[in-house]
Amino acid sequence: MKTRVMKTREFRPGYALAAAALIFTGSAQAHHGTGLYEVNTDVEYSGTLIDMELVNPHSYMHFEVAGPDGQPFAMRCEMRAAMLIRRSGWELEMFVPGSHVMIKGHPHRTDPHACYLESFTLDEAEEVGRNDQLSSTAPVDTANRPLRLASGEPNITGDWAVEQAVLTAPPSGGRGDMIPRSQMQAYAAGTITLAEIRAMNPTPRPVYTDLGKKEADDFEMWSVADNPRLSCKPTSIIYDWTFDWPVNRVSQLTSPEGERVVDMDYGLYNFSRRIHLGMDSHPADLQPSDFGHSIGKWEGDTLVVDTLGFKAGVLAPPILSSEQLHIVERFTLDPQTHALHREYSAVDPVYLAGPYEGADTVYLSSTPFVMEGCKEMTPEFMTPAP
Repeated sequence: MKTRVMKTREFRPGYALAAAALIFTGSAQAHHGTGLYEVNTDVEYSGTLIDMELVNPHSYMHFEVAGPDGQPFAMRCEMRAAMLIRRSGWELEMFVPGSHVMIKGHPHRTDPHACYLESFTLDEAEEVGRNDQLSSTAPVDTANRPLRLASGEPNITGDWAVEQAVLTAPPSGGRGDMIPRSQMQAYAAGTITLAEIRAMNPTPRPVYTDLGKKEADDFEMWSVADNPRLSCKPTSIIYDWTFDWPVNRVSQLTSPEGERVVDMDYGLYNFSRRIHLGMDSHPADLQPSDFGHSIGKWEGDTLVVDTLGFKAGVLAPPILSSEQLHIVERFTLDPQTHALHREYSAVDPVYLAGPYEGADTVYLSSTPFVMEGCKEMTPEFMTPAP
């Protein structure tokens, strides 16, 4: 294996990371940043591709390099989530075991078998960056998509995703930022700033109770005990709808029992919730769950969903939620753009002194919904960090 330190620190034997590759679009560090990867140590690795594991919340390139003793040394390099990779135009079949790979990345502080991928070269192909877009996908053709079902209800059935972001550099240059497709040209031209783009979709600001403030201050974002997504567990029906740009599926159907329902499959951690359209009230004997019990009704062209019966958990890190959490969502289909807009309000008297309110918009996805597997292999989240 050829290993070359490019910056700052001395390379240590056993940190041989070899290569294989993939490239994706979206937040380079949306899930947990770079954690215990030594981002100030840039290393190049050369080796043989063994396998490409497309899973959430990160995909992994498995490869072998020559270890310090000359024997094969197994490596895995962390990449972006499987859903983000697919949305950027990559296919698993592109990565053939046995190919020669070279990787530029960062070693892990405590696990010599782990690395963080910044770019790769596969055989003699050109170097590809972590956030590069392989292909540009056209918007879904809605010319023949009916706006309403035969029942008259707005047609919200389909695969939905928040607008994709692409790594874009401003006029001043630099590495760039993840910018929504619709704002790429303006950002590259300098006619809009990153702050202005973020202001278009502001993050809701919680108003805490004293207990809520204390728990939020004590919340450890990268603790497996505190943050459920580090263990491949869902966070909440609010947070997981758009976090890390998943593709979700909405199905309007009639159950075998004859009940009209709306099923929502969330693409990041593969969980589903059912919205009951024929119920006027929640059952009295609800068993608390991660997703609660949802009843919905159409108010004109807006689907209003009321959800109770949650287990205590996390609403949106670092905001905790109790079994008294009550969420109301309002889904409205834009007849011009076919975009699905959601407004939500969460009330929890234990942790919140006022409603936690926000909104988001998803669009018909050209990348189909897939039930991706979830397998957390970041070393510090697999076992307690030393």
